[in-house]
Amino acid sequence: MFKNLLLYRLGDDWSATLDDVNAALDKGRFVACGTTQPASAGWVEPRGEAHAPLCEVVDGQWLMRLMVERKIVPGSVVKERIDDLAARIEHETGRAPGRKQKKELKDQAMLELLPMAFAKRGSVGVWISRPERLLAIDAGSASMADDVLTLLAQALPGFSATVINTAMSPAAAMADWLVSGEPPVNFTVDRDCELKASDGEKPVVRYARHPLDIDEIRDHIAAGKQPTRLALTWNDRVSFVLTEGLQVKKLAFLDGVYEGRVAQKGENFEADAAIATGELAPLVGELIEALGGEQVIGAPAPVPDATAAPAKTPAAAQPAVAPPAPAAATGADLPPWEAAA
Repeated sequence: MFKNLLLYRLGDDWSATLDDVNAALDKGRFVACGTTQPASAGWVEPRGEAHAPLCEVVDGQWLMRLMVERKIVPGSVVKERIDDLAARIEHETGRAPGRKQKKELKDQAMLELLPMAFAKRGSVGVWISRPERLLAIDAGSASMADDVLTLLAQALPGFSATVINTAMSPAAAMADWLVSGEPPVNFTVDRDCELKASDGEKPVVRYARHPLDIDEIRDHIAAGKQPTRLALTWNDRVSFVLTEGLQVKKLAFLDGVYEGRVAQKGENFEADAAIATGELAPLVGELIEALGGEQVIGAPAPVPDATAAPAKTPAAAQPAVAPPAPAAATGADLPPWEAAA
């Protein structure tokens, strides 16, 4: 049900009811791209059944789904059409088009090519846990999550959310866990990580399916490289990759999670949603705690001790701010769900 989690705190002032949310999302239902429309986004039923609610509630957890469709026009095809149009103008007028006219030709080429372009769809899951004021977006990139936040803010009056910032940076904490060999309680370090230096060339070292409790990794960290990704397992139930930006990627529920419920896995929306959110809610809470809790505004960030687990501090709420506006899309852009994970 979830592959990635980008984590946010809901604003204190947002208190919409379930009926309010469903009514608001209904006004922004997904409609496929028009003939010359490069992209379209809208809300669909998370259950995957027509006429089901756009916001489902399972065990008190709210679940939504955004559908995104983009028409894909390869850049090489656009350039070829622009060159043809420019050559025709030069033949007819005796002069080559200038920069401004070339831009107009690009717009013309896109309008001609979009009706013939393939449309590709992808969806993004949204999970809201009201008691914790937690918002999680199942997006492969921060830019896609920003787009979802913007559409939520447009659809839901008073909605706001802010990125969760922890007292200790994930990179510093991951370095501490690798150097000390002591991950937080209930977490184990797996066999994949990425280390990156901050100098001009930014050299990268990656380990895949490799033991990480080795001197070579500690030497890399001592030389200034910082972990940007680290594979972890929580409570022997959920494996994932933590990034330096507090993104939880490559989520996988281990066999024990579905023990005794194999027949329902993938076939029952309520069961899948209850299992997923029931596992992920405590995982997120313990992960934030392992990173020192949420950052208190004005408080200094703790310095990790290479020989001890990070200190735990009480979580503090973040002020609600409006989400950033999404970057403008063009028909030649890659779909956001294909952005590098």
